[in-house]
Amino acid sequence: MFDVPGQRTVKVLGVARGTAVRSRHIGRSILAWFRGMVGGEIHDYTKVIAEAREQAYDRMLADAKEMGANAILGMRFASTEVMRNAAEFLAYGTAAILEAPGEEET
Repeated sequence: MFDVPGQRTVKVLGVARGTAVRSRHIGRSILAWFRGMVGGEIHDYTKVIAEAREQAYDRMLADAKEMGANAILGMRFASTEVMRNAAEFLAYGTAAILEAPGEEET
């Protein structure tokens, strides 16, 4: 979301971000290759990706908290291959301070 119903953006603090880089285990890569031959979900990769995404998300939250934010607006995920068998997962958004109408900025 880029705005929160019932809240107003008091201050924009900047980009909050968190990253995680994960590589595939050679044994898992071999098993994944066989799975790719017959089709279907590669459960080990699904698990690794979910863990990396969660770690990047947690790091983004910590970054925003360190800036003093109480919200992250326009949050997104991105990923890229940084080398063969390794990928970076990035979580990012705009760290901001929100308040309800009638509240005073702290």
